[in-house]
Amino acid sequence: MLDRLQYVKQRFDEISDLIIQPDVIADQKRYVQLNKEYKDLKALVEKREEYINLDGNIKEAKEILADGSDAEMVEMAKMQLEEAQERLPQLEEEIKFMLIPKDPEDAKNVMVEIRAGTGGDEASIFAGDLYRMYTKYCDSKGWRTSVVDVSEGTSGGFKEVVFEVSGEDVYGTLKYEAGVHRVQRVPQTETQGRVHTSAATVMVLPEAEEFDVQIDMNDVRIDYFCSSGPGGQSVNTTKSAVRLTHVPTGLVAQCQDQKSQHKNKDKALEVLRSRLYEQELAKKQAEDATKRNSQVSSGDRSAKIRTYNYAQGRITDHRIGLSIFDLDGFMNGNLHKMIDELQLVANTEKLKESEVF
Repeated sequence: MLDRLQYVKQRFDEISDLIIQPDVIADQKRYVQLNKEYKDLKALVEKREEYINLDGNIKEAKEILADGSDAEMVEMAKMQLEEAQERLPQLEEEIKFMLIPKDPEDAKNVMVEIRAGTGGDEASIFAGDLYRMYTKYCDSKGWRTSVVDVSEGTSGGFKEVVFEVSGEDVYGTLKYEAGVHRVQRVPQTETQGRVHTSAATVMVLPEAEEFDVQIDMNDVRIDYFCSSGPGGQSVNTTKSAVRLTHVPTGLVAQCQDQKSQHKNKDKALEVLRSRLYEQELAKKQAEDATKRNSQVSSGDRSAKIRTYNYAQGRITDHRIGLSIFDLDGFMNGNLHKMIDELQLVANTEKLKESEVF
């Protein structure tokens, strides 16, 4: 392990020199990439220092115990050895996980799309609940969210809502939320007190940069229309809303949340680029899935991934068999335990496949 960490230290020192060079600072794309790598490696270098110190403490304690001439020092050495030997295996596991090659997509911002599925008005209300849950979770992470497009339900919630999330390692955290979410509860409109089952689909698309996906605007049909819903005097009076259709693939993206037509067009183009990028990414993930049987799905939008059971106050993730009995907290954005467990399972699988150890 120390040999592997020595390579990490050499690369860290190399990047430390590179990021202060004027030509690197002038190249914004390269500068951002190197800074991200610097931050990731810095955490590993700190773990390396802890590992070296622990290893040194174990050797020192064993030497004192072998000598045995000073009773007080022997007692201290026993405690030092016990603490170090207890911490060392934990540290080794932490380092192994950190050494797993990261998916380059994980650092990207995302477009999240929530669509009401089966269940009529109750499905729209549930889609609204999921939107509120995710925005609260994003707030707790210090991420920024902004609505791109929305279609409101007839009795509350959303038929569909698209929003952008930007921050640190957003896709790597939220990608496991993609799939079908099912809710079991008594709707407010239900007079007989019967439990209904409804569903909503969540899609998490990594935000594509221009250099990721090149769109020929000759392949795009642009339609302008009046905005609908809340928005003041401009609603239904000016054609500020924009719908883009990518003719070769049939993919559609629209935005009506911004006041200006130009801004709506830019936002719609971002969504379209992300959908095209996700389409290619989904193909790659499907190919990877045939190579390995991954327990945690991170993109299959047709897979039922989670059930929210209100009668029992329980959320169950079907991929890892984890149930959490804190529905109120969960719906108020406390997703941390669930997402941590999903990431742990995924990383454990990657570790099994890794040839590093």
